Amino acid sequence: MVYATDSAAERPRRLRFGMVGGGRGAFIGAVHRFATRLDDHMELVAGALSASEENAQASGAELGLAPDRSYASFEEMAKREAARPDGIEAVVIVTPNHLHAPVAKAFLQAGIDIICDKPLSATGADAEELVGLTRKTGLVFAVTLNNTGYAMVRQAKEMVAAGELGKLRVVHATYIQDWLTLPIERDGQKQAEWRTDPARAGSSACLADIGVHAHSLAGFVTSLDLAEVAADLTTFVPGRRLDDNAHVLLRYHGGAKGVLLASQVAPGNANALSLKIYGEKGGLEWFGETPELLRFTPYGEPSRTLVRGGPGNTSAAMRVTRMPAGHPEGYIEGFANLYRDAVSLIRSRRAGLPPDPSALASVPTVHEGARGIRFIEAAVASSRANGNWATVASGGG
Repeated sequence: MVYATDSAAERPRRLRFGMVGGGRGAFIGAVHRFATRLDDHMELVAGALSASEENAQASGAELGLAPDRSYASFEEMAKREAARPDGIEAVVIVTPNHLHAPVAKAFLQAGIDIICDKPLSATGADAEELVGLTRKTGLVFAVTLNNTGYAMVRQAKEMVAAGELGKLRVVHATYIQDWLTLPIERDGQKQAEWRTDPARAGSSACLADIGVHAHSLAGFVTSLDLAEVAADLTTFVPGRRLDDNAHVLLRYHGGAKGVLLASQVAPGNANALSLKIYGEKGGLEWFGETPELLRFTPYGEPSRTLVRGGPGNTSAAMRVTRMPAGHPEGYIEGFANLYRDAVSLIRSRRAGLPPDPSALASVPTVHEGARGIRFIEAAVASSRANGNWATVASGGG
């Protein structure tokens, strides 16, 4: 695929992008910026980096933004950047959950492609509106369910699709942390404060923050379609306004069964994400804290550990392998892999060219984002009904 290049170099011109949210003191905004720099395909030129105008300007100055492109509001940013001949070509949204939908809507209406942090929105109605608007505009809408960017996760997906596990039977997805074991939101801890606020996080804290990652990971690797859930959401910390622990049973179309566990009050667990998949012919196990390893066990044979960059890697894994085996890759590289594919899709759309099939198959879109919101809403409804099975809405995409 050929793109227009700078006259000074035989490489694609950097994509101009802006960021909403992610100012000083924000964890995930910095992660996104790190990821965009790894392949040097994007250049940050504008931002509405904070709800505080003072912090927005200070944050923009720290990042080298021109004062006239450091905006006080996302509405102003969308309007003015769309009118500039050198305006942004994509926006990265890294705000609290309740702002994802209004920010995305403003930029979609301005004709600007979207890269949005998870979850897609705070409500199902907002998610479906974004699906419809994306379909209407034809713009790219990527959702940074970033764990799909790891090389060995993509290896697992390719192995499942190739039938190496046979018909899938059992899926176990877990994401366990301990950082909310104490009520740190009451002490003003910024990340905890908004994540446990129903007005900004939505109907669930634990599922919207980390459970949606486990859900996305399972769906990405297995390609199974979730049918029903039976959930038990719990708030263990007294006075906390949203759940901090979730146990969810899963029923998939086609007969596979699963369980999803998410907790942010499990002492001794920093960031324990894992996926285990078992079929009639074998099993796969992947752990986020050792992301370069994938355990594969054909039934009746010894387990074997596949290593990123090593023998037995599939084409999907090798495509996003940056370093030789033994030279560790991890969290930022996974994010960067997703960004590289999202940029490919945006460039193709803007050039009127067909998208790269590998990128198209790898980037979580507004549709995957909406599936995550449908899962959350079904789980919340089930828990409120004392764990009764709740149907996961199929949606339109």
